[in-house]
Amino acid sequence: MKAVYLVKYGKSNTAFEIREVDTPEVSDDQVLIKVEAFGINFADVMARLGLYKGAPPLPALLGYEVVGHVEKFGSNVQNIKVGDRVSAMTHFGGYAEYAVAQKEVACVIPESMSAGTAVALATQYTTAYFLSHNMANIQEGDKVLVHAAAGGVGTALVQMALHKKCLVFGTCSSSDKIDYLRKNGVHHPINYLEKDFVSEIRTILGTGGLDVIFDPVGGLSVRKGYKLLGAGGRLVSYGVSSMNRTKSILGKIRVLAQFGIYHPLQFLSNSRGMIGVNMLKIGEDNPEKVAIAMKAVIAMAQDGIIKPFIGAEFGVDQMAEAHEYLESRKSMGKIVVKW
Repeated sequence: MKAVYLVKYGKSNTAFEIREVDTPEVSDDQVLIKVEAFGINFADVMARLGLYKGAPPLPALLGYEVVGHVEKFGSNVQNIKVGDRVSAMTHFGGYAEYAVAQKEVACVIPESMSAGTAVALATQYTTAYFLSHNMANIQEGDKVLVHAAAGGVGTALVQMALHKKCLVFGTCSSSDKIDYLRKNGVHHPINYLEKDFVSEIRTILGTGGLDVIFDPVGGLSVRKGYKLLGAGGRLVSYGVSSMNRTKSILGKIRVLAQFGIYHPLQFLSNSRGMIGVNMLKIGEDNPEKVAIAMKAVIAMAQDGIIKPFIGAEFGVDQMAEAHEYLESRKSMGKIVVKW
C-alpha cells in the first residue's frame, strides 16, 4: 500500500514522502479500513515541526482519523462486518491507503455521508463533544468563550454550545473569519488581532463572568481567560498552538511561562476550575468514553443538530499544500485529504 510518511521536521514542502509499505495486520480488537479520505489537524502540524511529544519517531506515519470501508477485522470485533463504511479514529497511521483502528472508535456511517463530514466527526466533533459534555458540562444559559472558533474543533464547540442555548463568544484572526463565525451563530465574534478579547467581553458582560472557556491557544490566552471566569467557571485547555508562533527555544519557554502559576487554593477561594485535555491520552486509557462521544456526534449529525464545514479538500500529492494551508491560520472548518 501507499502511505505518506513524515521524513523530516520543518517546512511542509520537504517534510513528506509517499512510500510503498506493507498493509498493516489487525489484532483481535482492531479493524482494517481501506481509506478513502483522512483529515489533518493542528496536532499534525505540531508533529511535523517536531513539537508533539507523543508523535512517533521519524520516519513517522501520522493521521488521527479516516473514513473508508472495512476490509478485515479481529476475532473480538462485533457489530462491524466487511464492507461496512466507517468513520474511525486512528492512533497515528491515518495517512495511508489502509489503516487500523480500535473497534471502539470505528463507527458505522451511511454511504451517503460525505467523506469530509465523516472525518470531521471522528476527531474534531468527538473532541468538541468530550470537552463540552464530559469535561465542561455546559448548561443552558452558560456564557461560553470559544478561542480559535473558526477552526474545526472551534466550529463544533460553537454548534454544541448553541444547541445548549448558551451565549457564545468566539475569537478569530481575520474579517473573513468574523463573517464565518456570524454564519455559524456566534453571538459575539471578536478579531483578537484588532481588539483585546478581555476588554470586549468585560464591556459586554459588565461585572458578570464567563461560565466556560475553551482554549487551544495556551500561554497568555489562558492566563487572561482565567481572570474572566465567574464563580463556578471552568477553563478547558486542549492545545498550545501559540507555541508554533515562535521558533526559538527562549520563545517557547516564554509561552510556557505565560500560562501563569496556579495553586489549588486559588481555584477553591474563587470557585474556578482549570481542566487539561489530551484526547490521544483519553483514547488510550478510556476508548469506551471516546466511543460514546463519537456515536453521539454521528447521531447529532444525522439529526441535523450539527453540521461540519469543510474548509478545503486536497489530494494525497498535495500534502505539503494541505499542511501549509492549515499552518497559515487562514483555514476554516475541516481540512480533508483524499486518495
